[in-house]
Amino acid sequence: MKNNNTKPASSRESITETSQRTRRVLDDAFKTKVVLAALHEDKTLAELSTEFGVHPNQISQWKAYFLQNATSVFSGPKDEKKEIKRLEKERDDLHKVIGKKEMDIDFLKKNLKKLGLL
Repeated sequence: MKNNNTKPASSRESITETSQRTRRVLDDAFKTKVVLAALHEDKTLAELSTEFGVHPNQISQWKAYFLQNATSVFSGPKDEKKEIKRLEKERDDLHKVIGKKEMDIDFLKKNLKKLGLL
């Protein structure tokens, strides 16, 4: 026998109920706190998820991302300085190209005026 008290997933009432939920935005300090607690390995992921109110899969993802990008903590400024120097050199090269193009345009305009084509 079927229970008629349940609403189908596509009913208008269930859609409006789910659309009223807001998505939580967790700041970086909170995520770091959770990841550091996970790295201590004192508690299981299930215990940490109940403690912090976050799904265990989310904790695992944050932990993996943290460990993957941990080297950037120590190499950050060096890499940024290299990137800044590279971008400055690229900018200077592009300014040279623009300058050459402007000179070519001026030369062509001048010669086209002499020929009466402009």
